[in-house]
Amino acid sequence: MRCVMNEKVLVAKEVHKAFILGDTVVEILKGINLEVEKGELITLFGPSGAGKSTLLNVLGGISKPNAGKVYLNGRDIYGLSDKNLSVIRNQNIGFVFQFYNLLPDFTALENVLLPALIGRKENAVLRAKELLNELGLGSRMTHRPGELSGGEQQRVGLARALINNPEILLADEPTGNLDTENAKLLIDLIVRINETKKQTIILVTHNREFAALSKRTVEIKDGKVI
Repeated sequence: MRCVMNEKVLVAKEVHKAFILGDTVVEILKGINLEVEKGELITLFGPSGAGKSTLLNVLGGISKPNAGKVYLNGRDIYGLSDKNLSVIRNQNIGFVFQFYNLLPDFTALENVLLPALIGRKENAVLRAKELLNELGLGSRMTHRPGELSGGEQQRVGLARALINNPEILLADEPTGNLDTENAKLLIDLIVRINETKKQTIILVTHNREFAALSKRTVEIKDGKVI
C-alpha cells in the first residue's frame, strides 16, 4: 500500500538500528524521525560515533533498520523485494563516499558510467561526459583513479552519484579524506548543485563550518536527533 507523506521526498519514522558484537547488543539509532522535502540541502551534523553514517545507510537502502520505516516518495523501501530495492538504489538514490570507492582499473569516464550501464540508461556516455565537464574534469576522463588527485577522485565519485538523475543524493563525509582547500571546493560544488539543479541532498559531516552552509542542520548525538 502506497503511503503519502505530504509530498516529502524522504521520510524516516521511528528508525532503530542495532548491531550485535559478541554477547552485546549495541544500539546505534534510537528512534530517529526525519522528513526531507524536495530540493532541500540538509546536513546531518554531530561527533564521530553519533550514528550519522549508520542513519545515511538506512536512508539509502543499504542497511535495514531493526524497527521503523523509511519512505521514498511514499514507498516503504524496506517493504520491497531485494530486487526492487536494488533498482531503487540504482535509479533513485546517489551515493558519495568518503573513500571514493572508484574501480582502480577503470577510467574516470568508465567509473561514472557504471550505474547508468547497470540501469540501462540511454545516452549514458553523453550524460557522463557532460557531468565530468561540469565538474571540471573534461581533460581527465581517460585517467584512472591512481592518476587523479584526491579532490579529482571525489568529483568523479560525485559525477557517478549524479549520473542517473537520482531523487536524492546522500554524501557520507565526502570531505573527510581531502585537504582543507579541496574540501572547501567540494562543499561549494555540492551547494551549487543544490541551488542550480534543485537536487535534494543529505550531507553527513562533523565540520560545523560546512554544516552552516546547508539550509537545515539536523544534529545527531548518541543515536538521537537533538
